[in-house]
Amino acid sequence: MTDVVIEQVEKTFFDKTKDTSFTVFQHIDAEIKSGEFVSLLGPSGCGKSTLLNIIAGLESPTKGKITAGGAEVTGPGPDRGVVFQESALMPWLSVLDNVMFGLRKRMKKEEAKERAEYFLKLVHLSKFIHAYPHELSGGMKQRVSIARTLAFDPDILLMDEPFGALDEQTRSMLHKEVMYIWEKTKKTVIFVTHNIRESILLSDRIVLMGTRPGRIVETFDVPLERPRKTSSAAFGKLEEQIQQKLAVEIEKVMKEELGDDYNSKKSALLYHTDRDMGNHI
Repeated sequence: MTDVVIEQVEKTFFDKTKDTSFTVFQHIDAEIKSGEFVSLLGPSGCGKSTLLNIIAGLESPTKGKITAGGAEVTGPGPDRGVVFQESALMPWLSVLDNVMFGLRKRMKKEEAKERAEYFLKLVHLSKFIHAYPHELSGGMKQRVSIARTLAFDPDILLMDEPFGALDEQTRSMLHKEVMYIWEKTKKTVIFVTHNIRESILLSDRIVLMGTRPGRIVETFDVPLERPRKTSSAAFGKLEEQIQQKLAVEIEKVMKEELGDDYNSKKSALLYHTDRDMGNHI
């Protein structure tokens, strides 16, 4: 069963004061199956986060359309939940009350409390339900954010670089948490990342987007058994394949941004698979 269909989607921003326009991406076609974990990967400016926002209904496409669960996306909906890089917790509310906040509008207090406690247990935070955001680590805050989104029971979980601001140890721990949650809930997950290794660790498929105007360069299947080991030969081979394709796109961005200075600075801009290369784009 197909959960998300993206048909010939284009996004252009217009500046009426200067009578100019900027096309972020164009001719985007993709299908994401129900229960699939798909990562969007690409260089700065290719439109990964913008595409995710359009799927979420937070922005509208200039051309084309997106359907989720068979219905055209025209705005936000309960079938799609979003986890951003920033947890955006309300500091005056406890962990439990943060997760309950939106639920209280949909159900009785006791039902909301029971549901919030269930999902906080799912992300292994049941011992911290009475703590406040300032008492939590960055990773714990993101787990609260994930629990809050899951509590609404969306069919599709949209994650926009949720671990980009975290240290490597915390990120590694949360990779395991996300895999546990995905295997437990069978949600469809669309995950924006700038990290090749992260995308291979988590995904069924990786959609590589090219430089602006963004487009889909190639889609990589990840047929590796879970849990995945970064030290395996198959993991390294796939990482190298994606790196080579991505390096071509990053070089295009560098040439565009640096112009005549590109060749003189090229040696200092060598690409690495763990390098930050496109936050929030």
